[in-house]
Amino acid sequence: MTTEEQSITSEQMYRIEDNGYSIFGMKKILMMENAGHALADFIVSEKGPTLAGKKIISFCGTGNNGGDAMVASRHLSSQDGIEITLVLLGDVKNIKTEETIDNWSIIQKMKSIKTLTGPNAVELAKTKISESDIIIDGIFGTGIKGEIREPFSSAIDLINNSNTYVVSVDIPSGLDPNNGSFHDKCVRANDTVTFHRIKKGLTMNKKYVGNLHLEKIGIPIESEQGVV
Repeated sequence: MTTEEQSITSEQMYRIEDNGYSIFGMKKILMMENAGHALADFIVSEKGPTLAGKKIISFCGTGNNGGDAMVASRHLSSQDGIEITLVLLGDVKNIKTEETIDNWSIIQKMKSIKTLTGPNAVELAKTKISESDIIIDGIFGTGIKGEIREPFSSAIDLINNSNTYVVSVDIPSGLDPNNGSFHDKCVRANDTVTFHRIKKGLTMNKKYVGNLHLEKIGIPIESEQGVV
């Protein structure tokens, strides 16, 4: 599944998702739910079967990648004895999609997940990350372009300077999904869980991608017609 012939570009993935929604009625919030659930299941399979006593910190951007991490955090919170901290990077007002807004709204109402927000979120996360067993990297997805600004830059540094297990959502934050390069910095993951099909750039930078895992998220295969 990791061959170049079977991988796609980020633009192809956007078209597949759009086809899934516009032609087949596969709502994007369902794609997000399936992606987050698959990520949570993967973490349990790698670090379980029980996560009792584990501490997880999720770094979430304001796009759909952050939304996927929010869903995963919600599913993981049902594990007994687990402690989850979710760090929202960027202003709540800048959350980009309805799907991510909906999931952030749910997270805010949950007492089982501690949230860190605002301009000091990364600074507050320093203590939490030093105590954590698992980091979920949901900062950037396949839409990353150009220089990485604050607070995202400091968050990536914090993740990379930790000795904690890191799992990236879809693609390590900062990595170009099409060629595996990065502008100035990139999350260095132990595992990357990508969705529907492998993105080309993931096959070109194992140092930052780590072990690559593919999860299907329910998008009809017919959505690929004319795209792949």
